[in-house]
Amino acid sequence: MLYQITFYEDRNFGGRSYDCSSDCADFSPYLSRCNSCRVESGCFMVYDRPNYMGNQYFMRRGEYPDYSRMGMFENIRSCRMIPMHRGQFRMRIYEREQFGGQMNEMMDDCDSIMDRYRMSDCQSCNVMDGHWLMYEQPHYRGRMMYMRPGEYRSFRDMGYSNMRWMSMRRIMDSC
Repeated sequence: MLYQITFYEDRNFGGRSYDCSSDCADFSPYLSRCNSCRVESGCFMVYDRPNYMGNQYFMRRGEYPDYSRMGMFENIRSCRMIPMHRGQFRMRIYEREQFGGQMNEMMDDCDSIMDRYRMSDCQSCNVMDGHWLMYEQPHYRGRMMYMRPGEYRSFRDMGYSNMRWMSMRRIMDSC
């Protein structure tokens, strides 16, 4: 599948633009700022700091003329494409860091870990299959974090020391 996103310096697709079809750790060589974008195909995570750091936002096919009207940050500095996954989804979530405390295995979306698993928090996880979005509030609200296959022993080490992850959603191939 072809991935294509175009970033613009100004709101409403104005100013200089930068076409991107893969991961980009830093837009500064191409744009002085980024305040709108168009996703032609595929799905992307965008970040408000270089090197895939800071606040994250999930972008699927569509137009995003003004980030501030969407309630998100105003300037994008890096992006990561999300590969399509058509297979099984599996993730183990843990109540404590280093895979400690209560553990539950998920294979589908969960709108509230408190309601489903009686877990008050998720501090680490192991993504075995698929790509996931984790949200700080139940019902897929609040800030989000992109999780690809791998072990995540401590979200605090990733810069999320005060975050509580309360809901999870699979990123399906419908981008």
